Amino acid sequence: MFLNQKIIMFMATGFFSGKIPFAPGTFGTIAAVPFALLFLVIPPYLHAIYVTCLILAAIFFADKAQEIINKKDPGCIVIDEIAGYVVALSMVPVTLYTLAAGFLIFRFFDILKPLPVKYFEDSFSGGAGIVLDDIMAGILTAIILKIIYLSGIF
Repeated sequence: MFLNQKIIMFMATGFFSGKIPFAPGTFGTIAAVPFALLFLVIPPYLHAIYVTCLILAAIFFADKAQEIINKKDPGCIVIDEIAGYVVALSMVPVTLYTLAAGFLIFRFFDILKPLPVKYFEDSFSGGAGIVLDDIMAGILTAIILKIIYLSGIF
């Protein structure tokens, strides 16, 4: 495997967390925590740029990794979980409570894939098909977290 392919697979598998033989999406979401913690150091006016760049990078790496593996949406690709979890935490302050609640709610949407999450999984191919359903799961999670946050629960 060429060096650039190793880099692509390293990134796409969430630093190889997606290679864990059971629950790769869950471990990929755990690997996303440092990316969510970056909200604590990135100025708020740059959050949207950060999230956008992360989504675009996730689509790129997922697309390239899928080509290398030659399998549609392989479970070891978890950069989509990383991007989706970051989206989930993009509308609330990052705290221990929002990290934990966001993790549970995001995994719920990512595993069950209710509409509109399922729509995005079925309607796109390549890297976009791998990533966009997780982005939608992240958006739904972000909305719920924002409602919980505004209610004063945390």
